[in-house]
Amino acid sequence: MIRVLSGVWALLLGIVLIMLGNGMHFTLVGLRGGIEGFSSTELAIVTSGYFLGFLSGARITPLMIQRVGHVRVFAALGSFMSAGLIALPLLTEPWAWTVLRVIIGFCMSGIYVAAESWLNAAATNETRGKVLSAYMIAQTLGIIGAQGLLILGDAGTSVLFICASILVSISFAPILLSATPVPAVEVARPMPLHHLFTGSPLGTVGILLLGSIYATQLGMGAVFGTQIGLTTNQIALFIAMLFAGALVLQYPIGWLSDRMDRRILIFGLSLLGAASCLLGWITGGGLWPLMAAAFFAGGVTPPLYALLLAFTNDALSAADMPAASGGLVFTFGLGAIVGPLVAGWAMQELGPYAFWLVLGITFGAMALYALYRMTQRAVVPASETDSYLNVLPTASPVAVEAAGDWAVENAAAESETNST
Repeated sequence: MIRVLSGVWALLLGIVLIMLGNGMHFTLVGLRGGIEGFSSTELAIVTSGYFLGFLSGARITPLMIQRVGHVRVFAALGSFMSAGLIALPLLTEPWAWTVLRVIIGFCMSGIYVAAESWLNAAATNETRGKVLSAYMIAQTLGIIGAQGLLILGDAGTSVLFICASILVSISFAPILLSATPVPAVEVARPMPLHHLFTGSPLGTVGILLLGSIYATQLGMGAVFGTQIGLTTNQIALFIAMLFAGALVLQYPIGWLSDRMDRRILIFGLSLLGAASCLLGWITGGGLWPLMAAAFFAGGVTPPLYALLLAFTNDALSAADMPAASGGLVFTFGLGAIVGPLVAGWAMQELGPYAFWLVLGITFGAMALYALYRMTQRAVVPASETDSYLNVLPTASPVAVEAAGDWAVENAAAESETNST
């Protein structure tokens, strides 16, 4: 593993720094929005703006890179993102924040496309799985670490926003200085949603619902914490627990995924997510039950994303997977735009604990649909499935396609080894 990381450590360092800045800004929006008196609905619109920009960037950035190259696009998007982060405390109006968040989301999506292209080009067929795993760990550690940085300043001032901007700005140095080969970027046109649904109904519906869950957790978690009176340190811990759970649970879930009917695992994890949300809903503000709810509700979300991708991979041919990857990322983005809007409206009408109510209902809907799909198709034997795709919901179509290719190759290699 050390030999693998020696070739990509600079890229991974840059990713950690980017995630430190981006993770800080997500929590800061909820904290500062509460200070400015923004309503739940206004902050939900601001949150959805980020994912609208992210979804647009995933489609447009590859075309930009093909026209002017990686370095120019990467540097330009980085500059705009850094400027957007600094502008947030200067323009504390909901409409201005929504526009800025669309810009930041677009830039972040493009940065992912460029960085993941370089990372994929730096990996070989033998090391791609380990490189992708290291990349996902770097992203998660960056988001968790970002919450610790929030104690360095006051969300009511510009200091923390400036720190986030600085982290994003300096993150480009290790990436640009190390990424000398310029890889080609070819993202397949997304598969039409009706074709995707026909090929994998559970994968499509599950990814849509999970987009709603992930965006609500990431974007509205700090809003919830602010509205129930948590301190800044407690809110930072709450957000960190959402991602710490994923870091702990990702490997055991991946191990189980390659050894059992994935629909049963999707059903079980969705039930665990719903039960965790029930705990958060009835806890009445108790700190440690709240943290336990965050640990498990957040902990099952990224693994479910990877699991649903792997399940869809099993249902489609290898030739269809590049287009399906784009379709799944698009479907996830649609859910991510809608989810915070529903949660924000519910929190406005029913109070802050509707945050857990919306998440729990969404997890429950996924569990019920997984149970229904188990009655519609026969189980695919574990020996005939592809490997678990260790990717996070923040991944661009570049990483999803690379992970899909690796999963097919790795499963074929394992089958060949077992047959001999």
